[in-house]
Amino acid sequence: MESKKQELNLELDDYIEDVADLFKILGDKTRTKILSVLQKGEANVSTISELVGLPISAISHQLRTLRQAKLIKPTKVGKEVFYSLDDEHVSLIFECALAHVKE
Repeated sequence: MESKKQELNLELDDYIEDVADLFKILGDKTRTKILSVLQKGEANVSTISELVGLPISAISHQLRTLRQAKLIKPTKVGKEVFYSLDDEHVSLIFECALAHVKE
């Protein structure tokens, strides 16, 4: 039993800092609002700004943070950039967190 516990702890130790960093990023209301918008589909900075109710510059700053954390991805269409959730894991994290707080 002790061996399994040590094995689990070693595996967690490899990722625990990254998981903590992810929760820090998700702990910001503005970033959570942006993820909520993108949960419904892709959007450009202007649309996100309008829906979140903050200036484009503030949204751009938060988008950069979300991109660096690999939570969202940009897609360039002509001169315009659209953002979407990076993958289904991000959607699942958001859905699970929302379901949890609704209980």
